Amino acid sequence: MDFDVKSANTSSSESQRSKDMVAPDPMCVMIFSTAPDILLAKRIAHILVEEHLAACVQLTSPMLSVYEWQGEIQGDEEIGVVIKTSRAIARQTIDRLVQLHPYEIPQATVVPLVGGYFPYLSWVSEQTPPQSDGLSR
Repeated sequence: MDFDVKSANTSSSESQRSKDMVAPDPMCVMIFSTAPDILLAKRIAHILVEEHLAACVQLTSPMLSVYEWQGEIQGDEEIGVVIKTSRAIARQTIDRLVQLHPYEIPQATVVPLVGGYFPYLSWVSEQTPPQSDGLSR
């Protein structure tokens, strides 16, 4: 599937930038999660990046999550965690996230990237190479 951004009024440099946006199969994903507080979110982010399980982890401002847990409606403030990684190590990244997380069932949802700025997606892939031994570098 191609992702192409086109505009009726593009200059030559904009046209080249548009071509760079085409990424037929970048092999990158985003993993969405949450953490109960900023300190834990930062710890998870640092470990995932240090272990090359994530190229980048973005942490959101506190947000309210409303959900049902054990028959009761809950509302808790959480930090959003957005992890950029390669598809090849998404399972390892989730496994490590679950190890680091205090929740019994932490959110870990994977969204494939269908396109984007190719140099960025290439960088994500380079930062998160397959880890055949299951261990971080």
